[in-house]
Amino acid sequence: MLNTLSLVAVGGAIGASLRYLSGVSIVRLVGQTEFPVAIMTVNILGSFLMGVFVVAAAHRGLTHLSPLVMTGMLGGFTTFSTFSLETVTLIERGQIGSAMLYITLSVVLSVAGLALGLFVARSVFA
Repeated sequence: MLNTLSLVAVGGAIGASLRYLSGVSIVRLVGQTEFPVAIMTVNILGSFLMGVFVVAAAHRGLTHLSPLVMTGMLGGFTTFSTFSLETVTLIERGQIGSAMLYITLSVVLSVAGLALGLFVARSVFA
């Protein structure tokens, strides 16, 4: 358990650092925009890498690296990759309705949760 936790922690540090460096690099490349291009790009890249790793790990017997790569690195890079994997897994199982519900609830309730957090924090710290 401690070894697995260590792998997740190391991977998370690497992933978060890569997210920061990617964001800075993308802003330098395309310039500062009102649309969150850097975050969107990181989310798409992280989702792509999650898909590649899931298949590669299954075919190469590397699933033991999942705590390091999937939970740690890609989770630290973007939690959106895990969201994407869960969505595609539901679709592949034929649970289209559940996938659409998961997408809708995740996006709407996450944005609502953030808005509520802002409201509460602003009320407390005002």
